[in-house]
Amino acid sequence: MSITVNLYYKGTNGNARRFAEEMEARGIAEEIRAEEGNERYEYFIPLSDPETVLLIDSWSDQGSLDRHHASSMMSEIARLRDKYDLHMTVERYISDPDGLPHGDQTFIRK
Repeated sequence: MSITVNLYYKGTNGNARRFAEEMEARGIAEEIRAEEGNERYEYFIPLSDPETVLLIDSWSDQGSLDRHHASSMMSEIARLRDKYDLHMTVERYISDPDGLPHGDQTFIRK
């Protein structure tokens, strides 16, 4: 089972993008990727909303996510969110242990 959290960082005047760029430039994102249990930590910018940055954040289990939330880097991330005056919405997904159903696979071009 994997847990994926989609975080939408919303700002103005390019602040969400600057936040993500600073997370990458300072190595914070790479530190998170190196944490035990992290499966994905990647930023995207929706074409329909350049003032939003989507973070796809996946973890192997709830314990790994809890350890990440208890880490000292969370306070640094919070400071950066404040610096760039960002607001967030969150979606949480748990992977299907059976994988992609055969019927859905017919729509995937490999």
